[in-house]
Amino acid sequence: MTLKEVMESARVLTAREKAFMAHCLISSLETQHDEDVDNAWKELAERRCDELLSGKISGMSWEEIKTQIRP
Repeated sequence: MTLKEVMESARVLTAREKAFMAHCLISSLETQHDEDVDNAWKELAERRCDELLSGKISGMSWEEIKTQIRP
C-alpha cells in the first residue's frame, strides 16, 4: 500500500481511530529505550502505592480532581 492510499483510507476513520493511528506512528519513531526512565516511574508508582496503603496520603476521585482544575 502506498502512502497516498494509506492517507486516503485514513479519511474514513473516526477521530478516535485516527488518534490511535497517530499514536502508533509516533511510537514507532521512538527507537531508543531508556531503562532508567522506566525504573524511575516504577519506583515512583511503588512509593505512591505504599503511601496510599499505609494511610500516609489519601486518594482523590476523578470528580474531585476535575473540580480543582476547572476555574
